[in-house]
Amino acid sequence: MLGANVMWGLMAPIAKMVMAAGIIGPLLMTDFRIAGAAVMFWIYSLFCKKEHVPAPDLLRLLGAALIGIVFNQGCYIFGVSHTAPGEAAVITTTMPLWVLLLSAVVLKERITGRKITGIVLGGCGALILVLGNLGNTAGGDNNIKGDLLVLTAQLSYACYLTLYKNFIKKYSVVTLMKWMFTFATIVILPFSADSILSAAWREVTATEIAGVAYVVTGATFVAYVLVMIGQKNLRPAVVGMYNYVQPVVATAVGIAIGLDRITPMKLLAIAMIFWGVYIVSASRKS
Repeated sequence: MLGANVMWGLMAPIAKMVMAAGIIGPLLMTDFRIAGAAVMFWIYSLFCKKEHVPAPDLLRLLGAALIGIVFNQGCYIFGVSHTAPGEAAVITTTMPLWVLLLSAVVLKERITGRKITGIVLGGCGALILVLGNLGNTAGGDNNIKGDLLVLTAQLSYACYLTLYKNFIKKYSVVTLMKWMFTFATIVILPFSADSILSAAWREVTATEIAGVAYVVTGATFVAYVLVMIGQKNLRPAVVGMYNYVQPVVATAVGIAIGLDRITPMKLLAIAMIFWGVYIVSASRKS
């Protein structure tokens, strides 16, 4: 889990650095990540136990691919292109809050006073982080737009986890990922055909190629495989706590390469988000 979250934390600054060159934009980066992961998961599935997926379930996986991958990863990559990588990583920690809120609305799960406190605290932290970037250009050309896109990505994935909570238990992660990434590739490629054809591929440098390779191989395929191993050996509460590694890594790297900076307001927002997620995730007994 540590390895997976470090990889995800590194993705924001690396993806932003690649897109900053201007040749590989957010849409192409999303294409690379989705299509590349689809190919890798199909290859990986050849060495795993085969599972038959009937047509009705394939249709459900198409819906899951739209909200769990296309909107989630698309909004995230576009968001990272506009905001500081550290802020993008911090906003990703709000996802458990949205899952809890949607579970109460859609699945009618009970929300305690403790959990409401966590939701309000984390939500206020995210709001401070977003609104605090009005007029701030550190690490991005439009921080508030980028922050809102990253936040939309988390809401999209929360919808996927909530709406497909019971369905995803039917199949292994490899089966789910190979079909979802395949459907996502089919959906997104027609919209990005012009970008693929018009890109100045001869001007792409080795550094940018390495960055794309990392996003596809490390931050997507390998990270998901590591998560599968981690989930089998750790309690869910422990798995969730490793999510805090992402903003630490992203912010540290972003500051090191000049894509981010620390402000008192940002520290307050980060503290509120972390504390809110902790209140929601940790049981009273824990």
